[in-house]
Amino acid sequence: MRRFFKGKGLVGTVIVIAVLLVALLAPLVIPDSYATQMNMRARLSGPTWDHLFGTDQLGRDLFYRVVLGAQTSIMIAGAAVLMSIVIGLPLGIISGYFGGVIDNVLMRLVDTLLSFPALLLALTISAVLGPNLTNTIIAIGIAFTPFLARIIRGEALRVTQMPYVEAARAAGTTDAWMIVRHILPNIMPAIIVQGTISLAFAILAEAGLSFLGLGTQPPNASWGLMIQASRDYLDVAPWTALVPGAAVALTVLGLNLFGDTLRDVLDPRTET
Repeated sequence: MRRFFKGKGLVGTVIVIAVLLVALLAPLVIPDSYATQMNMRARLSGPTWDHLFGTDQLGRDLFYRVVLGAQTSIMIAGAAVLMSIVIGLPLGIISGYFGGVIDNVLMRLVDTLLSFPALLLALTISAVLGPNLTNTIIAIGIAFTPFLARIIRGEALRVTQMPYVEAARAAGTTDAWMIVRHILPNIMPAIIVQGTISLAFAILAEAGLSFLGLGTQPPNASWGLMIQASRDYLDVAPWTALVPGAAVALTVLGLNLFGDTLRDVLDPRTET
C-alpha cells in the first residue's frame, strides 16, 4: 500500500478517485437541465464566477457538461473493457491451457483482428452498426478483445508450466477444476493491470469515435463531442476545446499512472 501513497502512485490514485467520484456523483447533484440549458446571450463567454469553464457555442455551461461527460466516458469505457475481458478471458485461457490445434485456430482469429489498428477496427464496427451508445460499447469492446486475449494466453502458458500445475495434473485434477482453481487465480493480477490500462485507451477511443460522429450522439454530454463542436471556434473561444481536451488528458494520465503502480504492486518481481 505504501507504493500507492508516494510518487506516481499517489498522483494516479488521486486522479482516478476524483474522476470516479465525479462520474458517480454528477447525476445526483447536477440536473440534466444545467448541462443542456442554452443561453444564446452568453454563448462563447470566457470563464467567470457564473461559468467556471466558460460556455460553448450554444451558451451551455462547460463545467456541467465536462462533469456529465465524465460519466459518459467512464460508463462507455468501463462497459467496453468489461466486454473485452468477458470475451478475451475464455479465449486466452483455453488457447494457453490446451494448446495444439485449439491454440492455433483461436490465435489465428485473434491475429486477424490484431492486424487492424484498434481505433480503425472500432471505427469500422461503429460505422456498420450505427452511431449510438450501445454500438459504441460493442465496437470498442471488440476492438480491445484481441489484445487482452493475447496477454491472457501468455499468462496461461506461463502458469500451465508451473510445478504445482503439473503436480495437480498428475494427481488427476480435471481440466475445468485446474482452470478455476490454479490458472485463473494466478493470472488475475495481469488481467487487472491490463484492464486498468485498457480503460485509459478505451476513453481515448470513445472520444475519437464521438469526435468523428460515430460515438455518443447529441444532446448527450461527451468529451469527444465537445471537442468536435469547438473546431469552428478555436480562434475566438479556445477554452471550448481546451477544457474537454484537458479532461481527457488528465483522466488518461491518471489511469496510466495508477495502472503502472498497480503492476509494480502485483508483480512480486518488482519487490525491493
